[in-house]
Amino acid sequence: MRAHRTAGQQGITTAEYAVGTAAGAGLAGLLYKMLTGGFGDQLLRTLFDHVLSLLGIG
Repeated sequence: MRAHRTAGQQGITTAEYAVGTAAGAGLAGLLYKMLTGGFGDQLLRTLFDHVLSLLGIG
Protein backbone atom coordinates (compact mmCIF):
# COMPACT_ATOMS: atom_id res chain seq x y z
CA MET A 1 0.00 0.00 0.00
CA ARG A 2 2.80 2.41 0.86
CA ALA A 3 4.66 1.83 -2.43
CA HIS A 4 1.44 2.51 -4.30
CA ARG A 5 1.00 5.97 -2.76
CA THR A 6 4.55 7.19 -3.51
CA ALA A 7 4.91 5.64 -6.97
CA GLY A 8 3.31 8.62 -8.74
CA GLN A 9 5.50 11.20 -6.98
CA GLN A 10 9.01 10.14 -7.97
CA GLY A 11 9.78 13.27 -10.03
CA ILE A 12 8.26 15.71 -7.57
CA THR A 13 11.35 16.06 -5.35
CA THR A 14 13.55 16.84 -8.35
CA ALA A 15 11.15 19.58 -9.44
CA GLU A 16 11.06 20.99 -5.91
CA TYR A 17 14.86 21.10 -5.79
CA ALA A 18 14.94 22.88 -9.15
CA VAL A 19 12.41 25.50 -8.01
CA GLY A 20 14.24 25.97 -4.70
CA THR A 21 17.58 26.37 -6.46
CA ALA A 22 16.16 28.90 -8.92
CA ALA A 23 14.53 30.87 -6.09
CA GLY A 24 17.76 30.85 -4.08
CA ALA A 25 19.79 32.04 -7.05
CA GLY A 26 17.28 34.81 -7.73
CA LEU A 27 17.37 35.97 -4.12
CA ALA A 28 21.17 35.90 -4.08
CA GLY A 29 21.25 38.00 -7.25
CA LEU A 30 18.82 40.51 -5.79
CA LEU A 31 20.81 40.81 -2.55
CA TYR A 32 24.04 41.22 -4.52
CA LYS A 33 22.55 44.04 -6.58
CA MET A 34 21.20 45.76 -3.47
CA LEU A 35 24.40 45.49 -1.47
CA THR A 36 26.75 46.56 -4.27
CA GLY A 37 24.73 49.69 -4.98
CA GLY A 38 24.39 52.86 -2.92
CA PHE A 39 21.59 51.38 -0.86
CA GLY A 40 23.83 48.57 0.34
CA ASP A 41 26.55 50.95 1.49
CA GLN A 42 24.06 53.02 3.47
CA LEU A 43 22.43 49.92 4.98
CA LEU A 44 25.72 48.34 6.04
CA ARG A 45 27.03 51.61 7.48
CA THR A 46 23.84 52.14 9.50
CA LEU A 47 23.85 48.55 10.73
CA PHE A 48 27.52 48.72 11.69
CA ASP A 49 27.03 52.00 13.57
CA HIS A 50 24.01 50.59 15.38
CA VAL A 51 25.87 47.46 16.49
CA LEU A 52 28.80 49.54 17.72
CA SER A 53 26.49 51.81 19.71
CA LEU A 54 24.80 48.77 21.26
CA LEU A 55 28.18 47.45 22.32
CA GLY A 56 29.10 50.86 23.74
CA ILE A 57 32.11 51.22 21.45
CA GLY A 58 30.93 53.86 19.03
